[in-house]
Amino acid sequence: MKPKAIIVCNAPANIDYVYTKEVLAELAELTDLYPEIVTDLSQGDFKDVEYMFSTWGMLAPSEEELAAYVPNLKALFYGAGATDRFVRPFFARNIRVFSAWHANAIPVAEFSLAQILLALKGYFLNTRDVHSKGWKGAFRGPGIYGDTVALIGDGAISTKIQALLKNFNVNVIAIPSRPELRTISLEEAFKTAFVVSNHLPNRDDNIGVINRTHFESMRHGATFINTGRGAQVNEADMIDVLKARPDLTALLDVTFPEPPAEGSELYTLPNVKLSSHIAGSLNDEVHRMSEYMIDEFKRFISGGELRYEVTEDILITSKS
Repeated sequence: MKPKAIIVCNAPANIDYVYTKEVLAELAELTDLYPEIVTDLSQGDFKDVEYMFSTWGMLAPSEEELAAYVPNLKALFYGAGATDRFVRPFFARNIRVFSAWHANAIPVAEFSLAQILLALKGYFLNTRDVHSKGWKGAFRGPGIYGDTVALIGDGAISTKIQALLKNFNVNVIAIPSRPELRTISLEEAFKTAFVVSNHLPNRDDNIGVINRTHFESMRHGATFINTGRGAQVNEADMIDVLKARPDLTALLDVTFPEPPAEGSELYTLPNVKLSSHIAGSLNDEVHRMSEYMIDEFKRFISGGELRYEVTEDILITSKS
């Protein structure tokens, strides 16, 4: 007999966006799948359900609601990234949780790699200089051989970028998000690297940690990349330094607020490149997240080696 499964989401359109027809068909083949997307666990008889699937828009049931509505639930497979908002009641019920955070890290790593390589060539300052100083006077970077890149943060995205950069002859400094684990300071990283890329986790203790001192110490022609969170940067400090140091470049896929407030100088500074939070999974890329979860589900039911389980120690709100 096939195990019973449901798909839950308070924004059903997200399921159609993330889960391809092929993945849904495979899920229906592997399970006795409830035919509708569940937006309220109280509006149906789900007491025999063993497996739950979701993505962005996941419900946040309490421990009591889980006990009442899905008492036999064994596992949740979340086709998206961070689970902190809803996961702890599942833990309290000994329900295992799996997340596609590694799948969501891939496009961010690819996006960052592209910007890092261009920055090492001096591309961003060079293109400005070509227009203002002429062809021969345009800046040229150190190139993609032997120089230093600093990655702030040591999570899944940073790890994937490090793996990608092994294909190139560059020195990589990886800075752990926890200050007590660092062997090199943020100050030294900004001073040393020609490219600094931020991948800090979204924790309260990381708010505003990148400030004026860091930007002022950057090398001539250096580039700062932010695909982490805008609030991790003191943007007033950054803007002041960028105005005083037109040789620097800031590539910002995230800001705080997001988008920047009307009239923000981030829109007009020539050495700022804004993108609209596109580094993470979007369009075709989101399908990878559902594919990761269906593959993990098949390993789970077959007793295979699991890869993407969420545990307390990897939550961004964890105190460890």
